[in-house]
Amino acid sequence: MLQTYSLSEMTIISPLKHLNKSSLKIERNLIVEIGKTADFNLKLEDGMFLYPALINIHDHLRGDYLPKIGPKQGDYYLNWSYWEKDLRGSTVLNERSKIPVEDAYRLGAYKNLFSGVVTVNDHFPHEYNEPFIPFLPIRVISNYTLAHECSSFDLKWGDGIEIEHKRAVERNFPFITHLEEGFDEESQGGIDILESLNCLDNHDIFVHCIGFSEQDIKKTRQAGASVAWCPASNLFMFNLTCKIRKIISSGINVCIGTDSTHTGSINLLEEMRFARRIYRKMYGEDLDARLITNMVTVNPAKAFRMSEQTGRIEQGKLADILIIKPRKSDPYEALVEAEIEDIDLLVWEGTPIYGSKYYEELFKLRDVEYTQVKMCGREMLVKGDPMGLLKKVRKAVGFKKTLDYMPLGD
Repeated sequence: MLQTYSLSEMTIISPLKHLNKSSLKIERNLIVEIGKTADFNLKLEDGMFLYPALINIHDHLRGDYLPKIGPKQGDYYLNWSYWEKDLRGSTVLNERSKIPVEDAYRLGAYKNLFSGVVTVNDHFPHEYNEPFIPFLPIRVISNYTLAHECSSFDLKWGDGIEIEHKRAVERNFPFITHLEEGFDEESQGGIDILESLNCLDNHDIFVHCIGFSEQDIKKTRQAGASVAWCPASNLFMFNLTCKIRKIISSGINVCIGTDSTHTGSINLLEEMRFARRIYRKMYGEDLDARLITNMVTVNPAKAFRMSEQTGRIEQGKLADILIIKPRKSDPYEALVEAEIEDIDLLVWEGTPIYGSKYYEELFKLRDVEYTQVKMCGREMLVKGDPMGLLKKVRKAVGFKKTLDYMPLGD
């Protein structure tokens, strides 16, 4: 297998700075040099932009199915539990249940892969996802502890807040929980509950936070906790999102996640654009593209306690790489405006997992088991067989199912 290669003649966005007409040398699974080439070098098409591969801080991989499930028109939920009841009684869930769980996880993985994501958190207990993680085409983090939510009506995942948080501290893992996902009194007491249990610190990742008060924001910042912002899901379920401008300006580490496609955007690229649109609508001002870029690279790497491994293009980091054909000359605007058809190459730890046919020799030399698919009219190579998966799903449900995050031509 090819151990060392390089990519050259592209703009590298680290994302803290960018280097024009540069090159990247990769050895095994690591970035070893910037500005140098190897004996096996791929010179890129003019104008390509290279970024760290994207990180989706919050998804429900087994729930990445369509159509959406939500409140009746003109109505919205008091808290997440009302959505859960609608899900359980839906025809969509009945349809989804015909698909084997391992195939549902593969769908969720390809949803992320096709949008430039290499690292994702599946916010389910370990006993749910551990059997499937080793067989997925992207990195699904397994070093975390969790509680579903800080309320009496949560789903009782894990061994309880205190035990799970203690494990996170002992193992240097993130502790992840949905927090204040609703407007009733109990839902809005999440920060106070964690504080009373001595479980409010920099290991915490809080998902949604739509009920956050200014005092909650202050306490979260002081603790050094991170926030996973899923605006599309929030608006769909509750007709609003968290106090995001105050959360950002407070200095909290904010990351963008998709939530499941039952309520959120079809992929992380769409979620980034939605975040910008809703911010403009809420505040009458722009959300800086560079800040959005950080929310899907360096910020989630920090939240997952993986900054030493990924999230930036730096020597010694894992070679998790995204290359796009830009629509804009500004590298940060280009990423925020990118569509799935703009992705030219996606690399996980030095090995290509998705890319144009230009990289076919690299796929072969890295011993990737891949298939060819047509994505938005482009002939692309991808790890695994997503078209075969889609056909299997269609056979299971009994009709030609389409999924917006997998627009594959037959």
